[in-house]
Amino acid sequence: MMLAAFSATNLHYLLGGLGITIGVSVISIIISFIFGTLFGVVLYEEVPYFSRTLQLMVNTIRNLPLLLLIFFTYFALPKLGLELNAFAATVVAMSVFESTMISQIIRGGLLSVGKGQSEGALSTGMTKWEALWYILLPQGLKNSIPPLISQFISLVKDTSLATAIVLTEMTFRSQVIYGQNPNYMIPMFALITALYFIVNYSLSLLSKWFERRLSL
Repeated sequence: MMLAAFSATNLHYLLGGLGITIGVSVISIIISFIFGTLFGVVLYEEVPYFSRTLQLMVNTIRNLPLLLLIFFTYFALPKLGLELNAFAATVVAMSVFESTMISQIIRGGLLSVGKGQSEGALSTGMTKWEALWYILLPQGLKNSIPPLISQFISLVKDTSLATAIVLTEMTFRSQVIYGQNPNYMIPMFALITALYFIVNYSLSLLSKWFERRLSL
């Protein structure tokens, strides 16, 4: 009876949800990495006034529940004249939230680079920003790879929160399937567990590949 959960129709429907999960994850990772890196650099450089304001914003957002941000983008933004579908609302909420988390990782990575590196670059005639771009940032990003990958893995898992706004990603679709037959619940849980593992383990392998490449 349980094996009937793995019918071609159900698998096709569930894998469609996996595609949405991956789509949300990839777009959110790209956006949050770009903005998180920019924020991290600004926080590291301690730009007068601006860095303090940014730090306050980062600390505020990163201490909010992600689900609250998802609700805000989906239910509150339309009241302000910006209406987003479930996919876009999830991407916006996750990108904003993850950008603040990544900013702290990047800042920490930059701080882990010895001051001698910066001083050495400046002594060769580089400007402060050239030293940051060519010397500090590459090393800081290399040092940040393990925590970045951990954060990206958390992002992938957090896409399941979007079931609250009826985003038809993988977890939501599994609920639809076992809602038709309670006997399908355990097979669906087992299958989505395996799929999440495959996606996240792939990210871990990618992390190790990057570390090996950068160590050459």
